Amino acid sequence: MAIAADRAREDAYPEHWEADVVLRDGGTAHLRPIHPEDSDQLQEFHLAQSPESVYMRFFAPVPRLSVRDLHRFTHVDHRDRVAFVITVAGRIIGIGRYDRLNETEAEVAFNISDDHQGRGVGSVLLEHLAAAARENGINRFVAEVLPQNRKMVSVFKETGYEIRRSFKDGVIALEFDIDPTEKSLAVAVAREHRSEANSLRELLHAGSVVVIGAGQDETSAGSRILHNVLAGGFTGQVYAIHPELDQVQGVPAYPSLADLPQPVRLALVAVDPETIEGDVAQCAAAGVRGIIIFTSGHAELDEEGQRLQSELVTEARRAGLRLIGPNAMGLASLASSSPLNATLSPQLPPPGGLGLFTQSAGLGVAALSSATRRGIGVSSFLNAGNRADVSSNDMMQYWLEDEATTAAALNLESVGNPRKFSPPSRPSYSAPAPWSETTAARRTCTRPPTPSTPCCNKPASFTSRTVTRCSTCPSWSPASRCPPVPGSASSTTPRPSATSSPTRLTAQACRSSGSR
Repeated sequence: MAIAADRAREDAYPEHWEADVVLRDGGTAHLRPIHPEDSDQLQEFHLAQSPESVYMRFFAPVPRLSVRDLHRFTHVDHRDRVAFVITVAGRIIGIGRYDRLNETEAEVAFNISDDHQGRGVGSVLLEHLAAAARENGINRFVAEVLPQNRKMVSVFKETGYEIRRSFKDGVIALEFDIDPTEKSLAVAVAREHRSEANSLRELLHAGSVVVIGAGQDETSAGSRILHNVLAGGFTGQVYAIHPELDQVQGVPAYPSLADLPQPVRLALVAVDPETIEGDVAQCAAAGVRGIIIFTSGHAELDEEGQRLQSELVTEARRAGLRLIGPNAMGLASLASSSPLNATLSPQLPPPGGLGLFTQSAGLGVAALSSATRRGIGVSSFLNAGNRADVSSNDMMQYWLEDEATTAAALNLESVGNPRKFSPPSRPSYSAPAPWSETTAARRTCTRPPTPSTPCCNKPASFTSRTVTRCSTCPSWSPASRCPPVPGSASSTTPRPSATSSPTRLTAQACRSSGSR
């Protein structure tokens, strides 16, 4: 009976505990409860650890996990015994677990891959274990740590919980309540902010780029993108992927990413929709950190396109890379010693302090043109297209950390996560930064609905006294030229537009001016 009960609990797999997470360095990973099928991979993980790391975890030399240990570690009931693994490209890089000691208390332990220590894996595991424990009626964690295991002690200290320490028999005993506190919530928000900022920094300041889709046809999207990268003054390494050519526009070309002489940070993909899935898989296998998909034909079309797009995002996140698009216009980093123009626009404004984000390609072109005509310098630009992964929230986190950005302008069709969308603020602010917001077009659905807040349900931040509404792109100009608050960023926020269609945007402009 007991065995049957355990098996029933194992079958009640808590899918809602699974999550895609962004690590401290900006890489992505997948967190999930452990499976019984993880036994072989858990043994591989253990054998790859250094003797020191094994000793820190088990307080004794354990050259190999026994069959009994493997069964115990991988068979949990998701209530009294919970274990999470974090994976990248399907491989385990960290394990966290708790075992209930009594009705309200559990012992927690972690084991992080030597190759991935310092990436914040332990902090993410602890945060999710605490949430699962609270769901199961547990409100206190205890742990035993060897004094020399300073990294693990730091993980506990940095949680924001009130840690109580004692020392007995050569072991540090820790205990702390896991009910959220103002400090622990602030720590979690700050960790998420830094991770998302770093993930965008990896893309905007990529030291190497590969273009997939450039060839002999100079008018193709891939060829135009490659031309813009080269003409924009990028000083990093540039490659092209082509099945037949050795060179494209003077840069080395290779048949596949696996043939490249060195890893690249950013992949720019402009190919037929039918080959996108294979290209994303290649990027994942090659260790690319970010991918921009310029190709259309996904969620903006129909439900099948939405399904394919979701699969691309899942593949990308579980491989540890961020995805911009599909249907993107690209990104640009101008306030840099190695400016990157990874967009479809051959001309960009001069470098300066204004950050730009758009979902609509039409508004993206208009914003860049408006800034160029008015001599407004731009620090960075991102057009996210379908916004399947990277969104305005990520860009705002980056701007908060970017000293080159002193003002920001955003055009949004919708807000995916209103909780995270708010005017930028820094601890050094002595006053709120001024914001501006463009007038939205009426929302008309041209693609399957996605989890988002449309313009009619705008976040409370849009009604803050820090927000000034703008009716057109040129209206951004006065706000973006405002002197920034010392140590802060001023921000121009276009109100969400209803669609990427230039026709609809033009119609809205006519309605706003009273024309028909």
